[in-house]
Amino acid sequence: MIRIEDLRGVALTAKNAQGFVPRVTLGRAEVDSTVGELMSEVAKEGSIALKRHALEFDGVDVADLRVSAAALKGALSGLDKDVKAALQESIRRVRAASEDAVPQSTTTTYNAGGTVTTRYVPVDRAGVYVPGGKAVYPSSVVMNVVAAQAAGVPDIVVVSPAQKECGGLPHPTILAAAELLGITEVYALGGASAIAALAWGVPDINLEPVSVITGPGNRYVAAAKRQVTGQVGIDSEAGPTEIGIIADETAHPEFVAADLVSQAEHDELASAVLITTSMELATRVEAALTRQVAQTHHAERVTAALSGEQSAIVVVDTLTQAVDLANALAAEHLEIMVENPDEIVRGVRHAGAIFVGDYTPVSAGDYLAGSNHVLPTAGGAKFTSGLSPLTFLRSQQVVEYDKAALGQIAESIVALARAENLPAHGDAVTTRFVEAGEL
Repeated sequence: MIRIEDLRGVALTAKNAQGFVPRVTLGRAEVDSTVGELMSEVAKEGSIALKRHALEFDGVDVADLRVSAAALKGALSGLDKDVKAALQESIRRVRAASEDAVPQSTTTTYNAGGTVTTRYVPVDRAGVYVPGGKAVYPSSVVMNVVAAQAAGVPDIVVVSPAQKECGGLPHPTILAAAELLGITEVYALGGASAIAALAWGVPDINLEPVSVITGPGNRYVAAAKRQVTGQVGIDSEAGPTEIGIIADETAHPEFVAADLVSQAEHDELASAVLITTSMELATRVEAALTRQVAQTHHAERVTAALSGEQSAIVVVDTLTQAVDLANALAAEHLEIMVENPDEIVRGVRHAGAIFVGDYTPVSAGDYLAGSNHVLPTAGGAKFTSGLSPLTFLRSQQVVEYDKAALGQIAESIVALARAENLPAHGDAVTTRFVEAGEL
């Protein structure tokens, strides 16, 4: 099933760790080409292309791409009471953490009369993509929508693929989550086509373009988000899920195995990587995986993910090397199961989110820990962050100087303007003082 890579005795360092990272190899060029064609069709044909794509890829003949208010209300009224209660608690917890993460405006004063205020302004409209396919993701509705609402986005639209077994609508649990959050604009749209529709709008169904698109998806959705970047903002190119675990000999092998399985059940391309200093733990986790996979609901899918090139148990000599390898991996989710985790946490620079201790599984973050589970994958944590209110906010600086404050820096402005061979920049300052003979 999963392979064990023994790197003990290998001179693994922060500089060469990237060469030892298990990573899936994808045909990006082919995916980009296919996605480009689909998005071009949406741009040219609007809803006609969207309905054709729904029939071709989802097997659904969609009569109305927009989900009616009655369907949203009906989905909520039919929602299992325990699921509803869990969603409400998830919303409460994620909202609390999201609101705490909203930055406050600041004002810097330079002497009297000169200030720079940094404020944060939400985008006008956000588009949330909620995947369909192998699983149902009401939790993604919560994570994306609550972060946007905490940021103060006034207009939020949700899209999710049409489901054949749901009468051409997105899954009712997704619709119920949207209704719980007060979202009234929901469309049965999936894949690259949905991203095109959000980015460019679809006039014939009154779908207005958005400013930011967020939400996870498969590699086609990730490619589509990449292609519209610049037209709109995106959270990240979130692709197949990833879990990395740093563990020493004190870790519980059954816990470690269960957490690897939990993420592997998402997708055959999911990445599950254990990095440990203990060969004994590695072999015990391997045995635990064999037992657990045989009993799990999605055994075939999990087996494919754990057997793929993107998954492995890697044994290293030291925890320092484990941290170096984890930083090179830059996993979407990184669990730390060691005797003394604080130093390890301080050493981790690249991870979408970090889960510390035996009783902080990724599953808690997926649903009810209060953190956001929309996180960068494929090494994206090296340069971008997980979803938060900041995804939907733009910082703006408001600059205000009176005459006296400008006068204090006028000569320096002129000096720098001349140094850059842009004398008119200096003239724009001196002209404000020349009549009074003050310069």
